[in-house]
Amino acid sequence: MNREYHKWYSPRLGRDMELLVFGHAGLPVLVFPTSGGRFYEFEDRGMVGALAHRIDGGNLQLYCVDSVDMESWYNRNVPPRWRVARHVQYDDYLVHEVVPLVRQKNQNPKFVSLGCSFGGYHALNAALRHPDVFTGMLSMSGAFDLTNFLWGYHDQDVYFNQPTQFLPGLSDRWFLERYWQNTWVLATGWDDQCLGQNQHMDHLMNTKGIPHKLFIWDTWNSHDWPTWQRMVQEYL
Repeated sequence: MNREYHKWYSPRLGRDMELLVFGHAGLPVLVFPTSGGRFYEFEDRGMVGALAHRIDGGNLQLYCVDSVDMESWYNRNVPPRWRVARHVQYDDYLVHEVVPLVRQKNQNPKFVSLGCSFGGYHALNAALRHPDVFTGMLSMSGAFDLTNFLWGYHDQDVYFNQPTQFLPGLSDRWFLERYWQNTWVLATGWDDQCLGQNQHMDHLMNTKGIPHKLFIWDTWNSHDWPTWQRMVQEYL
């Protein structure tokens, strides 16, 4: 399997950022780690191995990025405004630094965002904010409500980075028409602590006429890697 390690200084984040690429061709997939996770998590947790046949066959190419969650949403040592601002910088890093690398290496017109748990939030938020960049999204056990991270703080950046807030009031045809063309998959389980958040997102997408699928698995420990390994084989 083709495996590439990339590291460079990000001017938008003011520090070095790392990522791993798996595969040589096929559908490009931007993979977000779970809460505070690292760029090597998807490999360490067996997710790359679960897709090895399709990666080796040139059907998939994974771009596993690092997170700055511990500097943004999970950073309890700074005011909420600083947490949100750090996330905005991360979004800029993804769009203006990572995406150009993907497009340099892979000209496939399709591009999917993917994540598990808190990575599911990142996958959904990125795909909703940039529907001209991403054509598909797969969230497994996604956690979409970030209000507990902000201690009641709210501003425009908070609003536009919480899909549960901005999606209900969205009427911009530029966004909606792209949402209607793209592919959206939510996967969760009946015993998943994020089940309710996925059902709520399903409802919000229905109200906007966004074609999507919500899959609820009847399994034990659905919010865990063994289930996500099976889900990613099924839905990616």
